[in-house]
Amino acid sequence: MDSFFAASKMFWFLVAPSNLLMLLGGFGLFLALASGRRWGLGLLAVSIVGWGVLGFSPVSNYLLNPLEERFPIYRGDEPITGVILLGGAEVPEVGLARGVPAFANAGERAIAFGALARKHPEARLAFIGGSGQLFSDGVASEARMMQMTLPDLGIAPDRVEYEVKSRNTAENAEFAKELLTPKPGERWLLVTSAFHMPRAVGCFRKVGFDVIPYPVDFRTAGPNQLNETFSRTAVGLDMADVSIKEWVGLVAYYLSGKTSALFPAP
Repeated sequence: MDSFFAASKMFWFLVAPSNLLMLLGGFGLFLALASGRRWGLGLLAVSIVGWGVLGFSPVSNYLLNPLEERFPIYRGDEPITGVILLGGAEVPEVGLARGVPAFANAGERAIAFGALARKHPEARLAFIGGSGQLFSDGVASEARMMQMTLPDLGIAPDRVEYEVKSRNTAENAEFAKELLTPKPGERWLLVTSAFHMPRAVGCFRKVGFDVIPYPVDFRTAGPNQLNETFSRTAVGLDMADVSIKEWVGLVAYYLSGKTSALFPAP
């Protein structure tokens, strides 16, 4: 198993805000019931306050929006060579079990893929993604989920090329280049979530694959509308998890040489 991939999965499990706050609270409760009452209550208080701040306040909006604003919405109408869709929006454990398409919050990726396929009938189409699970069963579940969805998107299944080995964004870029063998001057649209686009573009640039960002799945309304609070802590914490994962990922990818820029820009 690749050491970077395994380490990143285990590290993120520990530092994801929702997990970290729960672990701090649990450890604090343990200390409070054992011998270190002051330290235990302090950690428990940090956990509760952190849960409330990230869960209810607009902090997560301010963390996520700079990522989403980094690359503008694509408005071009020029001919293109192809469309690359990154996996990650699918919920294959649900969809494959029930025999129907199932997507998470990032389902707009599939919608955009279908729209672009119909708008550019001459373009090559590629789905890039195997499984991001730490302990994968070897089944390219994301690709299977997308194959099931293609008829609903109006796309002939045999029109799409598949890359089914990649487990993270760096491998997405590396294996996409191997599959598609892009040539100078070609125009490839890269479809992924707006908050994920900086890291994705950085990885594609690193392997020498020039792509045109096509960001979708926006979670914030814009830089002038970031003060809205959340009515459920689950929503705010989920956005905190998403945004901090991307910021941590940008730093980790830059330090490990998977991108050439800390915060890739247009």
